[in-house]
Formats: sequence, structure tokens, C-alpha cells
Amino acid sequence: MIERFLRRAFAVALVVTLTVQPAFAQSILRDAETEALLHEMAAPLIEAAGLPAKNVDIILIGDPEINAFVAGGQVVYINSGLLAAADNANEVQGVISHELGHLAAGDVLRGADGARIATGISILSLILGAAAIAAGAGEAGAGIFAAGQQAAIGKYLAFSRTQESAADQSGRRYLSSAGISGKGMISFFKKLQGQEYRLAVQQDSAYDRTHPLTGDRIQVLQEALEADKAWNKPTDPAIEARFQRVKAKLFGFINEPRYTLNRYPETDQSIPGHYARAYAYHKSAYPDRAVGEADKLLAAIPHDPYFEELKGQILLESGRPNEALSVLRDAVQRTNYSPLIAALFGHALIATENPRNYAEAKSILKSAIARDNQNPFAWYQLGVIYSHEGDNARAALATAERFNLEGNRVAALANAKMAMVGIPTGSPDWIRAQDIAMVSESGGKKRK
Repeated sequence: MIERFLRRAFAVALVVTLTVQPAFAQSILRDAETEALLHEMAAPLIEAAGLPAKNVDIILIGDPEINAFVAGGQVVYINSGLLAAADNANEVQGVISHELGHLAAGDVLRGADGARIATGISILSLILGAAAIAAGAGEAGAGIFAAGQQAAIGKYLAFSRTQESAADQSGRRYLSSAGISGKGMISFFKKLQGQEYRLAVQQDSAYDRTHPLTGDRIQVLQEALEADKAWNKPTDPAIEARFQRVKAKLFGFINEPRYTLNRYPETDQSIPGHYARAYAYHKSAYPDRAVGEADKLLAAIPHDPYFEELKGQILLESGRPNEALSVLRDAVQRTNYSPLIAALFGHALIATENPRNYAEAKSILKSAIARDNQNPFAWYQLGVIYSHEGDNARAALATAERFNLEGNRVAALANAKMAMVGIPTGSPDWIRAQDIAMVSESGGKKRK
């Protein structure tokens, strides 16, 4: 994301409901259900932090490391490995509260001033020593250690520890203000403590680490959190149930089918079990079994829009787009036109190759882009519609938008110039094409 969505890139192949989009060396995982859940879990904490809710994004990164971080803008990044390691939703809320402490304090910018870097504040550094800074923080560690100045190292480490301790206390306050138990924060820190011991990162003093030792932080936080009136307050059962099914969805999406089926065997007839196996069977090219699992989910919770989305995409990717339309249309309506699901529905309408469906596809795709114009896949599908209509100039503009989001400046520039030739000069679309062309040219010169 960086510039709000880190230039989310278009993924040509989709696998069930989750999509993968490159973001530098990592990948952003986009899924309507997961994004909705994370934002709902974070909303009371964002409010407690005094941050504008509409400006804060919670983004899922495809990375197995147990990590969460902020790296500029009003964005909290959470690695898929952290969701996999968390036992419950409350643990994730504890992590989010900590990261919001960094956002509210502007630690990324202040960190750049204090250590001459701006690579982000990371939960992972809780369990890594000073050497790991050099390995994982790019310019930060490399610059400091290459200088060979022990005083500079000490100054940076002290600065970092101060930020982390302050973020802990801010997170504790946000949890208390939101009426959310701090048990999750403590239990997750204990997980990190276990990682600390397992990795055998030995240091004589907390001063020689990027953060205070995890045990120190637990001791400082636990007394205050236990005294809070929300300490024994259970997590909303509905949120916890949704968290467990999202965990299963993520497991099925990321892992090889054999691992998924071992973790969630046929004997597991729970909602998470059916969810995970639907992915495993779809990835194994057993569409009938995958649809069967989706049907069991819908039998348990009729008209659940995310189960409908799952079934619709399995049918679509199995070459049965006509059968996918009804469930996807219902899913779109029940999620109040979720941009990601709407883009999938638009794709299904186009995939029928029935010209009578193209007008609806165009309408639904334009609606999706109006709500989320950072979705390259939606721009691609809209370009297909414009091409079918013979509007090659706007097809080129949609393609320029897609390549611009992908970071492909050469292709974005070529398509933007093509669009400017066929679109009336001075019109909003022409101005947009001009903007993309100018940004692409400027970016290309800077890279050279």
C-alpha cells in the first residue's frame, strides 16, 4: 500500500475468494470477509486511539512470520503468520492496539528522525536482537552497523525501546477505553516470549536489544491490565466464531491441500473444517467436492454472503459462470455491494460470454471501482467491457489504471497516451489519463 494501498497489483489467477497481490517483496492478501472482520475488531480501538476510522486501514500480508507493523500512512499491516499463530480474536486485538499506539504517536516519522530510517516499527523485533535489525530492517540496521559506532547503536536501541514501551502503554489504554480484555495482549506476548527462547537470541541486557525483553514488558503490563474492569470480559462470541472460520479459510488458501486435509479431516464437521476443505479440494481440482463443502456451509448458515462468494467463485473457476451468477448476485446485495465481491460478480457476468449480461457487468464494476479504485482486477474487467463496446480509448484508460496500480510505469504510460488520443481533450477522463502519464514519466525518470 504506501500511498494508502501500496500500489496493489493485479493477480491474473484467483484462488477461491482470497486474492494475492504483490507488494514489494511480499504479497497483500485481499479477502472481503477477512477485511470486514479485521476492521470490525479494530474499530473500537481506533476510536479509543482518537484516530479517524475511515482513514485507518488494516492490511493482511502474505508472510508466515509472526509479525505486525506500521510503515507510513494510517495503515497497520498484519502478517498471515500472526493470524495463524493467534489462538483467538482477542490476541489479534492486543496486537492491533499496540500498533495503533505507534500510529497515534507518529512513531514511523519520529523513528526516521531518531535513527535516520523509515522502515517501520515491527512486533517481530520483540523477539530479535540487535543483529536482527541489520538483517531485517534494510537501511536501518545496515546503516547503523556499517558505521561501527557503538554509541550510535545504543542511541537507536534506547530510542526504539522507548517507542515500544510507549506503544504498549497506549495499547493498554485503548483496550481499557474500548472495554476489551487485555488477556489477549498478555497471552500473545507470552507466545513471543516462547519464540524468544526458541530462537536462542541471547543478550546480557535489555539495553542491547531493539525492545525491552518480552518478559519485562509482560511484567509491566499485566498488573495494570488485570486491574482493568474489562480483564475478565469475554470476546463477543460472534466475532470469535468469525475469527476461527477466517483462520481456517486462510489455512486452506495458503497451505498445500494435503496439509489442510490433515489439519481439517473429513471427521471435522465444524464450520472451519468445511471452509478449509473447500479450499483444499478446489486447489486439488476436485470442484464437485469443493462445491459440496460450500453447500454444507450454506446449509448451516443459509445466505451467508461469504459462503455464497466461495461457492460462486468455485463454480466460476470451474468453468460454470452461469451457475455462479445467482449466489454471487445475492452475496453482493447482502454485503451492501462489497467492492471485492462485486468485482468477482462482474467477472462472472463477463465470463458467461453473453452480451446481455455486459450492461449489468459494467454497472457493477463501475460501482466497485467507485468504492475501491485501488483494485487492479476490477479495472481489468472494466477494460474488457469497454473493449466489447468498442470504446478502445476508455479500455486503454482502464488498462492504464491497472498498470499504474501494478507499478508497471511503461505499460501505464503507453496506455494513458493511447487513451488521451481517443478521449475528448479536457474531459475528466482525459485529465485522469494525463495524470497517469505524467506520474509514469516522472517515476520512470526517477528510477533511471
